[in-house]
Amino acid sequence: MSIVLEHYNYLHTIPELGFQEFKTSDYLASKMEAAGYRVTRGINGTTGIVAELDSGVPGPLLALRADMDALGHIIDGEHCARHTCGHDAHSSVVLTAAQEIIRDGIVKKGRLRILFQPAEELGTGAIAMVEGGALDDVDMILGFHLRPVEECVLGEAVPAMHYSASSTFEVTFHGKPAHGARPHLGVNALEAAAQAVMAVKAIPLPPHLTWSVKATRFLCDAGVTNSIPDRATVCWDLRSAQNDLMQTLKEKVKLAIEHSAAALGATADVVLTKEIPAAEIHDEATLLISDAIVDVLGPQGLTEPKSTAGGEDFFFYPRLRPEVKAGFWGLGTNLKPGLHHPDMHFDLNSLEVGVRVFKRCVEKALG
Repeated sequence: MSIVLEHYNYLHTIPELGFQEFKTSDYLASKMEAAGYRVTRGINGTTGIVAELDSGVPGPLLALRADMDALGHIIDGEHCARHTCGHDAHSSVVLTAAQEIIRDGIVKKGRLRILFQPAEELGTGAIAMVEGGALDDVDMILGFHLRPVEECVLGEAVPAMHYSASSTFEVTFHGKPAHGARPHLGVNALEAAAQAVMAVKAIPLPPHLTWSVKATRFLCDAGVTNSIPDRATVCWDLRSAQNDLMQTLKEKVKLAIEHSAAALGATADVVLTKEIPAAEIHDEATLLISDAIVDVLGPQGLTEPKSTAGGEDFFFYPRLRPEVKAGFWGLGTNLKPGLHHPDMHFDLNSLEVGVRVFKRCVEKALG
């Protein structure tokens, strides 16, 4: 049995938000240095880490990526960070695999690069890593994610997870204040925002395509109950299985918001605060992962590729560097009740499977 649980049990106790993963980053970097990797800390001025092992023999450069950040929650009225998306598990699996790969002398040709990436939840961590040179010269990059029990159970793994594009709009509506007894002298920002919510819900797109848009935050308070509010803020979450459809969806949502606000005499400042591209997965990477899964779990453990409405900033890697072959797989963990749930939990025995699959991928590519 590997020491993956030792790493996980520690990382789980120090959840840190995006670009604030100081303890997490130091722990991972120190372990990689001790294992014998050449480690570069502070990638692009962030908490990101790149570690590399060079065989000295010509060959491809394979990268393994794990994210490090936790999520922010409000639990019992308190703001806190908590690992409810499994990034502590991802880092533990990749760290353990990296340690065992160098210990067992698996890399016979080419180079192995390990990326510990910050701020996946912010949607900007992968961009920072690319801008910091983490993908320079990389031929193939592999990542993974724990899967909810509804998608994949313990003893199974998904060779290709096709994530959706996701975008977030934050919109500030501006009206004109007035006394509640004289509403005709003002412009009600709350009513303009509410009308925009309904206008967005009425957007027609082809029903056979996979997409959704919904309001997820509504903030408005004039301070008293007998005044017309002149400011309101609404956030929308947009999802699409295709990148081109996401572009169409964004355009239609923006028009619906601006026109419905204007109809009431208000204005709307629409700001795109977060955007993640849909999956771009390379067949060669999927084949490598599939073969590794079969070697570890047997043919019965290999599922079909699957799609999810979730977003994953890993896919900025192939978006920004299209020459890099990207593969992204899903690990069955019996995860319940769901990702991002404050009480998310999973079967820790799955972590050993993750270690073995990554080791086998490296052995096939660089052994």
